[in-house]
Amino acid sequence: MGLAAISALGLRDGAFGASPGGTHFPARAKRVIFLFMHGGPSHVDLWDPKPDLVKHAGQPLPSSFGEVMTRRKVANNPLLGPIKPFRPRGESGLEVSDFLPHLAELADELCVLRSCHGDSVNHPQSVYQMNTGSILMGKPSFGAWISYGLGSLNDSMPGFVVMPDPGGGVKGGPPAWGSGFLPATHQGVTLRPGQSPILNLRPADPAAQRETLDYVQSMNAKHLAARDGDDRLAARMASYELAFRMQTEAPSLVDLAGESEATKSLYGIDRPETREFGTRCLLARRLVEKGVRFVQVYSGDTNGWDAHKGVLENHTHYCGATDKPAAGLILDLKRRGLLDDTLVIWGGEFGRMPMSEQGTGRDHNPWGYSMVLAGAGVKGGYAHGATDAVGLRAERDPVHVHDFHATLLHLLGIDHERLTWFHNGLEERLTGVAGRVVRGILA
Repeated sequence: MGLAAISALGLRDGAFGASPGGTHFPARAKRVIFLFMHGGPSHVDLWDPKPDLVKHAGQPLPSSFGEVMTRRKVANNPLLGPIKPFRPRGESGLEVSDFLPHLAELADELCVLRSCHGDSVNHPQSVYQMNTGSILMGKPSFGAWISYGLGSLNDSMPGFVVMPDPGGGVKGGPPAWGSGFLPATHQGVTLRPGQSPILNLRPADPAAQRETLDYVQSMNAKHLAARDGDDRLAARMASYELAFRMQTEAPSLVDLAGESEATKSLYGIDRPETREFGTRCLLARRLVEKGVRFVQVYSGDTNGWDAHKGVLENHTHYCGATDKPAAGLILDLKRRGLLDDTLVIWGGEFGRMPMSEQGTGRDHNPWGYSMVLAGAGVKGGYAHGATDAVGLRAERDPVHVHDFHATLLHLLGIDHERLTWFHNGLEERLTGVAGRVVRGILA
């Protein structure tokens, strides 16, 4: 039984009543790679230079910020200057921190949104919001919406793949890449860390396995037809078919032996500190080449970039592990002609405070932070919006998470107000009842 038959028993093929791949208008991006820096990277130490923060380091936060700071109980913590200097980079002069020397070399490819903001100061809720548009658990993730709306470019590969950090899961767990109320077949397919990202890829007898699968699927189809298209069973049946087809393509996909040593070096796979993240970034490139629409690569275990103490030590480690691989990914995509229609995202669930915590750290900051884009359809060497004088709150041209998602969907050719799913009497969407396209960043 093929996917078409399974779909007829209960799965919708496309968000627009048509086959997967239909869009509302011409798409600038065909695929997305999201490098998720879990834990909250510090925008004021990486992407958002603040001369006033340098000037007033060690001094109390000005009284004009007191209301918010009183609620956070950090009013007496002095301002902490940027840990490393910012410098103008490339022809554009976009300022990037010395923490990120390799990405800094690609400044003219980068679009930095310096005025992002969200609605929760806590990790799980902010992880959910950045991934699903809502601080509540159980909503469909961005990747699931894309899988539902556009489908995969390759019937033998999933539309949405996730590669968690091998050190541990994200705060909030797998619902961050779940399908929510969308059909379960759209949830992220997880690639395991290590030498065997996908188990049981090589069947001993493919013909016998096909015969067995056909029998199982025929029994499941009868069961499904009698139960009004049970979504979970339909998704399981679709996953069986996909898994069988992946056995023909995935073994070569996860085998990096055919990659040149120069390519591996570009991603930092030849160095111990960058090998792990570099390998996953290279796999991400191979996945989008094979037709996967949305790939999410996590950096940071349960704590990750969460530098409540020792920003220098924490960000030295995580920037050291990810900077070269992330830059290598962008360069490799560009050299292969893929960056023109592949959107790369760099960012986490929020930023960090301009004040110190425990002397050398910074607390969570959802009121103003940076997200970075590169590739399809965005301006390179460009900074959009601004936080206030010390980087605490989005002040000029603020970009809420809903706006961010609306813009990403726009780049993929989707009107965020028309990508919907009827659930509990409502036409639900990724951006809820809000969201606007940030047209100022469009190339």
